[in-house]
Amino acid sequence: MNKHSITLSFDINEPHLLLRDAIKQYGISKKALTSIKYEGGTILVNGEEKTVRHILTVGDKVTIIFPQEKKSEGLIAETGEFTILFEDEHVLIFTKEAGLSTIPSREHPSGTIANFVAGYLEESGLSATVHIVTRLDKDTSGVICVAKHRHAHHLLSEMQKAGTISRNYEAIVHGFVKEDTFVIDAPIGRKDGSIIERFISPEGKYAKTSVQVLNRFHLQGEELTHVRLKLHTGRTHQIRVHMMSIGHPLIGDDLYGGSLKFIARQALHARELKFKHPFSGETLKITSPFPTDMEDIIPSEATK
Repeated sequence: MNKHSITLSFDINEPHLLLRDAIKQYGISKKALTSIKYEGGTILVNGEEKTVRHILTVGDKVTIIFPQEKKSEGLIAETGEFTILFEDEHVLIFTKEAGLSTIPSREHPSGTIANFVAGYLEESGLSATVHIVTRLDKDTSGVICVAKHRHAHHLLSEMQKAGTISRNYEAIVHGFVKEDTFVIDAPIGRKDGSIIERFISPEGKYAKTSVQVLNRFHLQGEELTHVRLKLHTGRTHQIRVHMMSIGHPLIGDDLYGGSLKFIARQALHARELKFKHPFSGETLKITSPFPTDMEDIIPSEATK
């Protein structure tokens, strides 16, 4: 077994269980099982290779050795700096600076987070596809989670669908937001004729954001509000569109009516990621440092 192969082991505590069913109970997808079978993986029971039709008994130890992944085709591995907040053999969590795209495009095939992660994994000796779990807009800063292998990506994606990954942001918006806490529940769709811009649309996808006011303050005679936001769904531009829809666009967000007077990018930071580690069961609460360009805008004496 290659030292960089991903393995998963578990003990059986019920009799007459089919190996296929035991594997399913541990969240391994049909796609992963096919990959294990045909791309060089192995399933062991008490150290011996078995088929999925094998009947297990109490006390058996199942070990799954996932096949080595191939590097992402066409993705240029590059060296780039990012601040790692947490890392183990399954996940990599770090801070993204504003101005960096998360994934490459045809026009910009390099210089993105995905390129830098590919380079980092290569340096670590891990041949893997880059599995980005939580994406951020180019000009949004903050915490990003990347899965180091397909099975971790599958489990984390399922957790996202189930709403068990908590994502909290902070933003600075125009105007004094009146209510201290409230929920924006409004569907978001793509604007006709634009591949980028979104808007509130009855035909759009369900979107829900919780908002909490942290403080309200004046800057150069203008009313601004520092808010904390919790995403319950993950629609493109969700926070930006939701805040614009209630008359409080993010400062710096000229796509959605924000002014560039105080900052040259939307003042939005992915502050915290909280979830139960899919393998260890440990609750991870990862916080990304507040960016200086946003911090400099908020007066130290600002109050709620």
